[in-house]
Amino acid sequence: MNDKAKSSRPKARVAKGFRDIDADEVRGTRAMLATIQRVYESYGFEPVEQPFIEYTDALGKFLPDQDRPNAGVFSFQDEDEQWLSLRYDLTAPLARYVAENFQKLPTPFRSYRQGWVFRNEKPGLGRFRQFMQFDADTVGSSSPAADAEVCMMAADTMEALGIARGNYVLRFYSRKVIDGIFEAIGLAGVENAAKRLTALRAIDKFDKFGVDGVRLLLGNGRKDDSGDFTKGANLSQSQVEALVAHLPIANEADVAMKAHGVPGRDSGAVGKDIQEFERIRAEGIFGGIQTLAAKSPVGLEGLGELRQIWKTISDAGYNDGRVRIDPSIIRGLEYYTGPVFECELLMETKDEDGNTVRFGSVGGGGRYDDLVARFTGQQVPATGFSIGVSRLYSALKRVGRAGTQDTLAPVVVTVMDKDRVGDYYRFVQDLRAAGIRAEMSLGAANMGKQMKYADKRGAPLVIIQGGDEKAKGEVTIKDLRLGSELAANIASREEYASQRLAQVSVPEAQLVEQVRKMLG
Repeated sequence: MNDKAKSSRPKARVAKGFRDIDADEVRGTRAMLATIQRVYESYGFEPVEQPFIEYTDALGKFLPDQDRPNAGVFSFQDEDEQWLSLRYDLTAPLARYVAENFQKLPTPFRSYRQGWVFRNEKPGLGRFRQFMQFDADTVGSSSPAADAEVCMMAADTMEALGIARGNYVLRFYSRKVIDGIFEAIGLAGVENAAKRLTALRAIDKFDKFGVDGVRLLLGNGRKDDSGDFTKGANLSQSQVEALVAHLPIANEADVAMKAHGVPGRDSGAVGKDIQEFERIRAEGIFGGIQTLAAKSPVGLEGLGELRQIWKTISDAGYNDGRVRIDPSIIRGLEYYTGPVFECELLMETKDEDGNTVRFGSVGGGGRYDDLVARFTGQQVPATGFSIGVSRLYSALKRVGRAGTQDTLAPVVVTVMDKDRVGDYYRFVQDLRAAGIRAEMSLGAANMGKQMKYADKRGAPLVIIQGGDEKAKGEVTIKDLRLGSELAANIASREEYASQRLAQVSVPEAQLVEQVRKMLG
């Protein structure tokens, strides 16, 4: 073949920021999705799906990664020169769906949906441009009880997935409190929208960079260890200090409680002891918020909602460390208008370099009362929670809790005589009818190559029927798994060749029975 023909071949490569997914992860993810679905449906949520593609103006520009092309989304034009975009989350399409079908839907409308979302962001370790989410939303209720319910449902989901209590925490806070501080320091109004978003993104990094790192991001910017510089919000020193003042409130409450001898959630305390700690801790945080938001009606409104959420959670018994108030929870998306939530896994594991790491956030959400109003002009209250399915699966797999269901590879029926393909296919059909995965070899006629295929396929058994077996009305069943174990204990090639390892011949009528027996 000439060089020109070779140069015209496309290069086999996966697109940057995307990945291929193997069978184990596909099956494991399906099992995990089924568990999440059961929990959501037990709360009365109903399934609904929206398309992958929406009109760009319907999605809006709410992503935090505003420095990327198309504001972080993948967009293109259709034949009518209308701009379309791949959805970047499942919430914006839901808002469009509710606005379009509002008169037909019950109020409140509880729904869940799952699917792929796409973000035109800079890819990195564990960060892909295509990933799966599983959302649950309540649209049409302004009650803080709806926010509390979402938090409790998220906690129940984690436990249904096998994450023990104490190995996860659902944290919540309120954007209204932050908005109140913005208002107090002169950052209200449309003209300051970009600064507020940058500031929110900075505060959201508190768990990674601490107070000092947030100060830098709220100011001129921060340079990381690699030398990369992140531009800051360029706020004044007084504005910076006003915003970071609320971040240590939770830690201060923890320290105060320990100083008074109240057992914390990391002390091994259980039951009423830990609930008492959480009660006193929450009141300490509420007191700190009260001081910061005293001059802001919006901030005080947010504080009142936080108190109601906490009361509902406490009355329902979820105040035992499963659900906690945390002033560091901000969330990066711009459309949140009130309470925000984030679920964090607390289990520790080792990274590729042997360092101890925590998995961190695997889901989050919040209240977005203005999103439907973009279409209708009328405010429709809404709240919801989204699980990052791909990230959560990766975390569960790493600690051996992915819930993967071992799926046995199919039994392979070999083809010894091309003129008798119908006979071999009948064996396959009989096995399938009995609920046994089976396939007929479709590759080379060479028996050695068929056996290599079966071995590479991971087949547990191989069915063989040559002319001699056919004359006797029999089939030979070879157990590849047992054969491999036995072969490992044979010292010489001669000994191996002299034995017929792990195989048995039975009448054709006993094929299914014998296969089932050998599969165990």
